[in-house]
Parts: sequence; C-alpha cells; structure tokens
Amino acid sequence: MEFPAEPFRIKVVERIKRTTREERERKIAEAGYNVFAIPAEDIFIDLLTDSGTSAMSDNQWAGIMHGDESYAGGRNFFHLQDVVRKIFGYEHFIPTHQGRVAENLLFSTLLSPGKVVPNNIHFDTTRANVQANGGLALDCAAKVAYCPDEEHPFKGNMDVELLEKAILEHGVANIPVVMLTITNNSGGGQPVSMENVRQVSALLHKYGIPLFFDACRFAENCWFIKQREPGYQDKSVLEIAQELFSYGDGCTMSAKKDALVNIGGFLCTNDGELALRIKTKLILIEGFPTYGGLAGRDLEAIARGLEEVVDEDYLAYRVGQVKGLADELEANGIPFIKPAGGHAVYLNAKKFLPHIPPEQFPGQSLAVELYREGGVRACEIGSLMFGATEAPEMELVRLAIPRRVYTSAHMQFVADVLCRIAERKESLRGYRIVWQPPVLRHFMAKLEPVA
Repeated sequence: MEFPAEPFRIKVVERIKRTTREERERKIAEAGYNVFAIPAEDIFIDLLTDSGTSAMSDNQWAGIMHGDESYAGGRNFFHLQDVVRKIFGYEHFIPTHQGRVAENLLFSTLLSPGKVVPNNIHFDTTRANVQANGGLALDCAAKVAYCPDEEHPFKGNMDVELLEKAILEHGVANIPVVMLTITNNSGGGQPVSMENVRQVSALLHKYGIPLFFDACRFAENCWFIKQREPGYQDKSVLEIAQELFSYGDGCTMSAKKDALVNIGGFLCTNDGELALRIKTKLILIEGFPTYGGLAGRDLEAIARGLEEVVDEDYLAYRVGQVKGLADELEANGIPFIKPAGGHAVYLNAKKFLPHIPPEQFPGQSLAVELYREGGVRACEIGSLMFGATEAPEMELVRLAIPRRVYTSAHMQFVADVLCRIAERKESLRGYRIVWQPPVLRHFMAKLEPVA
C-alpha cells in the first residue's frame, strides 16, 4: 500500500482495544445490528465517519489556550471571521455548533411547504432538514454519478440540463436556493469541477436563484481540481477555493470535516437581510452571533484548522491515503466506486453481495460483517439510509477515513478484513427492520437477520 508519507510527526497516541469475535457477535446483537449503537470503546478501527474525528495539530491545541470566553465579541470570533472571509469571500459569517444547525437555520428561514431545493445529491442531514421544513429535496447529479465502475474525474458534477428542467417545472418562485455539495458525499466523495460550478452559477444567476455550497470538504474538492482540471495545476488550493466560492452566494459548512476540528460549523451569505433573519433565530436556539453555540477556544481551533487544511502537502497525503486503500481493494477484486473519493472509499455492496436484495439492506449486511470480522465500523449509504420510500440508485458502504488519525498499517488491516469477508461473501444474510424512528432511521433503527 503506497501513498505520500505523512507530513507530520505523532506526539500523542491513544490506546485502542482489541476484542474477540465472540465479544463482537454479542455487541452487534445487543446493538440491534446497527453499528451506530456499538460503544466506541469496542471498535478497533472506526471508519463510521470523518466528521469530528480528526486529530488536531499542536498549533490547534495551542489555540485552545487562547480561547476568549467572553459572551459577546470575543477575539476568536474575529480571527475566524477573517480566515473565513479570506477563503470563502462572503460578507456575512455566522458560527454554529455544527453543520446541520447551519442547514436548519438556512432552510427554516427560506423554506415553506411546496418549496424545492435542488442539489447534486443531498446527504442525509441536508435532505432531512429540507424535508423537516416542508421542502422537496431534489437530486440533480450528472448521470455518471450512478455508474460505480466508470472512471471520471468529476463524478460529483451537477447535471445542468436537469437542473434547468427542474427550475422550469417547479417555477423560480418555488426554488429559494440551490445547493451544491463539494465533494459529493452521497455520490462517493466525488469532486465537482470548476467548469461545472461556473455553469451552475451562470444558470442560476440567469433565473435569479442563489447558489449555496455545502462546503464540508471544499479543500479536498479543490485539490482534485488542481490535480485533474486543465488550467489549475499552477494555482494554489487557496486560490482555487477563492475562485470557486466567488461563483456562489453563500455556503453552509460542518467544520468537523475540512476544518480539522471535533465540533463546529458556520453559515456564510452575501445577503444582509437573510443574515439578519438567521442571526435573530440563532440567538434563540444557539447563542449570541459571535459564538453560535461554541466556546471561544473552539472558534480558534476552527480558524487554525482552516488555515492548515489548504496546505498541499497535507492534501496530497490525505487524498493519497484514501487512494492507497482503494488500490489495495482493487488488487483484490473488492468492488468500490471509482475513482476513490477524497475522504472515503465507498464499497459497492450491490455488486459485492448481489444475492441480497435492496429490501434486505446489502450495505448494512456488509457493515455488520466488517464489525463482526475485524472490529471495523463503517457506514451504510443505501436502502437503510435513503430507502424509506423507494430504493436508492446505489447500495454503498462508506469507509470514511478520519484525518491524521490512522496509519498505513491500519488501512492494510481494513483491506485484509474485507478480503477475508470476500472469501465467504455468499454466506452473508440480509436484515429486516424491527423498529425505526420517523426520520433519519439509520441512526437508531433496530434490525435482525433475515432467516
């Protein structure tokens, strides 16, 4: 397994516990065959999410000690605001305690029943926040996004023709905002090209509809643009990010991804009236607009993390580690979405387990088996997550790699576990739901094996 060497040294380590197969059999049954319900101390390698699981740098930890915990106007807010404006360029910056709150503030302010929010592909919390506020979450991804084996440099792109068709069908008045997720998480962590961003922006400006980015993994997206899109090889990732965001009107961001922190998020907009409405609501549910539900020390860690994430040595290592795992799986015939994404390898459970139908959740079956076989936790992105009304296009299992946490030996272990599962994959069974909550069912559902 080869990828660029880590551009850092390890100062602190955390012990992780090994469990026996018998212990894991008991734990997964007690969890209702839902990996979200397994205590973290019983996980050996946790690839459930890259959100909030990063290792912070010595510089970020030093920033923690510079936290100004004043209720209003703390210095860390102004530092973070300056960094955000430098990268994203938007006039109004509103901190929140995580990304889904930024989404909820935006959609609860803009949406009413019957409104429509197009996206390349909505992720689970974005979709749920749109729906919870009476809106229709519409996916308009390019067709290539649904072709797991096709190599394409920008499978995260929006289908511009499909987007315009949606605008004409639903009417401009019913589309208060269009989202563009970079990278496209539900589509395999795939990037969006600068050309596609320009085309989407031009179309929306033609109709007077604002464009907002879901910017969780913007640095990884910009790294792919630098590597894959003609004309950007000699530009810095920071310059690419500045150009990309210049085509939009605002963004939401979970800082728990590309800001390299464990908590936090924000919302940006150029619309002063919208910002005022959101800040008014923010005070009610999150706190004063200069802390937004966060401690001052957290704001400082985010500011420093955003400065670190555009470092190109880091990004080469980060994306290279994901590709290294994908290359090992490719060499052993394990199917996944190609090319590898920026933050995760997405296993193609439909192809890996063709004998398990969508209604029996093949992705969940594979996720359960990863834990049972090796203590590895991963996230199903398929019929359990999105199939409450109809089966989604793809049945995936996301191996999301936390930033600056695991080594190449850990990734080799994950590949070895998958190879052992592949040798007996025909023996894997499907699952059925015995209880589920009304929304975001995959987080809390209880399941049992199908006989």
